[in-house]
Amino acid sequence: KVQNHVKLSALLLRTTQTHFSYLFMLSSLARHATRLTALPVIVGVRSLHVHEYLSMELMREHGIHTPEGYVASTPDEAEDIYTDKFQNAGNRRRDCVIKAQVLSGGRGLGHFKNGFQGGVHMVTKPGQAREFASQMLGQELVTKQAPNGILCSKVYMMERMYMRKEMYLSLLMDRSSQGPLIVASPNGGTSIEDVAASNPEVIFTQPINIIKGLTEEQCRYMAERLRIDEVSPAFDKTVLLMKNLYDMFISCDCTQIEVNPLAETPDGDVVVCDAKVNFDDNAGYRQRSIFDLRDYSQEDPREVEASKYDLNYIGLDGNIGCMVNGAGLAMSTMDIIQVKGGSPANFLDVGGGATEAQVQKGFEILNNDSNVKAILVNIFGGIMKCDVIANGIINAAKEIGIRKPIVIRLQGTNVEKAKLLIEGCGFKMILANDLEDAATKAVGVADIAAQAEKIAVDVKFESFDL
Repeated sequence: KVQNHVKLSALLLRTTQTHFSYLFMLSSLARHATRLTALPVIVGVRSLHVHEYLSMELMREHGIHTPEGYVASTPDEAEDIYTDKFQNAGNRRRDCVIKAQVLSGGRGLGHFKNGFQGGVHMVTKPGQAREFASQMLGQELVTKQAPNGILCSKVYMMERMYMRKEMYLSLLMDRSSQGPLIVASPNGGTSIEDVAASNPEVIFTQPINIIKGLTEEQCRYMAERLRIDEVSPAFDKTVLLMKNLYDMFISCDCTQIEVNPLAETPDGDVVVCDAKVNFDDNAGYRQRSIFDLRDYSQEDPREVEASKYDLNYIGLDGNIGCMVNGAGLAMSTMDIIQVKGGSPANFLDVGGGATEAQVQKGFEILNNDSNVKAILVNIFGGIMKCDVIANGIINAAKEIGIRKPIVIRLQGTNVEKAKLLIEGCGFKMILANDLEDAATKAVGVADIAAQAEKIAVDVKFESFDL
């Protein structure tokens, strides 16, 4: 499934520096820079995502022109903002745009589970803000990026902008140039992926020397490529905006700043009308004020819990829970599960230095997932010792009472010791000789468990095939 593939591949980018050609599809920014020249590759880092209204606040703090905007948490608050800020503020009455604040792209084309269409609407008359907000707040918005829906708890009331030109601008970290990259296109305001596919010649990139920073010459070059008249006031404003964006990119430890659209207004202003900003998780210790903005309600609670224990976890929609050490082995494990007719419920890489406590927490997450019908453990012991995994499994079984069938394939360091621990633990677990055998057994027992659950029959699985 496309959604699972994207999520898995995104995690692989986080956990390994190995390059795979298909990973170019993972980030819109990699596609944005599609040209006849070499494509940029995204650096494998974890990224914090924040809501649009918070991104706009950060930009204003860095001298970047954005539309006037206010956040609302209730329908009445949204209506009050429209009345007080956009209708009765001075002599100028203005329309505004109400935007659902969820961490997903494609909000405008999405739909809410209550049947309301679109997460972005124009507010042009009294009563609309309250009506739209009442349909959005407390509801889950379904988009292409979030097919299961994401809860909308806030809406952003933003001044409507009249745009003479819509452009695209982004900054990201690029592996091929080993530093920041600026990407620009005069064809903004639409899906940049579509632009990259149909008109790659109008997407321009410039690698940035991390020591020198973004230069005046580079800014002017990109402003020209955005087809802004060099003698117009907008040209110098665009150059300054690029400099300020780069200052924010560096000072806030961003991994991505994507502006779409960047608008030139009829009176010559250059305004960031919509933006997506990600931050490097590794910089959390020095960007505490930014990381305090993290909205956990927008994230899979399993992933949030796993992150507290430094576990690389991504929830999927299958029924076989996986615990593996190493991203490559984890991907291979899920591939063979698919080959055997099953479907993985997650990606869980415990890494090479996991402790018994981490392994136990991983099992708790898998055990608490109602979609998981069987658990497959695939460990190739090198740095990660098999007996540590075995003790973690046993401790989890003792403390939380795991009732789901567990299939274990262990090879490598301390494997015999691990087998002895499992033999004497008092819990029945299914051991496999190799990965293919493990996948076959996991798919089989998961299917049996799922069928038994449907007819309310209790099934127990017992095996010590060492």
